Amino acid sequence: MKQVRATGFNHVSISVDNLEESVRFYSEILGIEKIPTFNLASPAQFLRVGDLQLHLVQRRVPAPDFHHFALNVDNFEAIYLKAKELNLWDDKGLFPHLREMPDGAVQMYIRDPSGNLIEIDWPDITALARSIIPEIKKLSDTVPQTPETRGATLYLQL
Repeated sequence: MKQVRATGFNHVSISVDNLEESVRFYSEILGIEKIPTFNLASPAQFLRVGDLQLHLVQRRVPAPDFHHFALNVDNFEAIYLKAKELNLWDDKGLFPHLREMPDGAVQMYIRDPSGNLIEIDWPDITALARSIIPEIKKLSDTVPQTPETRGATLYLQL
């Protein structure tokens, strides 16, 4: 029998409390585009994120504290300023809301209106204006890194 392997991600599906409010959040804050959606057992909206999809499904279930998905953005500073203005920071204290990874990438954690945790990623801290984003903490300042873990990256070269 031939070995089977996954070839890539297709979509991420999350539960939301209020579909209309969540679609507005993802459209207005993150610039994600609505696309045609199947009729499902619950109200739903599919969104385009590059060549992948984010599926919002209206179900009244609590959002997990830790499980999250990560998005790349084309303007990290603009998302940072919007998140600061609307106080979208993760308030559960699992991560600092903004941190530099050992590979020089930057992560920011925000929550959507239903409490879903979203990681916003940027590949290069040196490309960010520190006058706009001054308080980036290094992961290695709070969690020691080994030579092996310092070789990890969020941005794989294919």
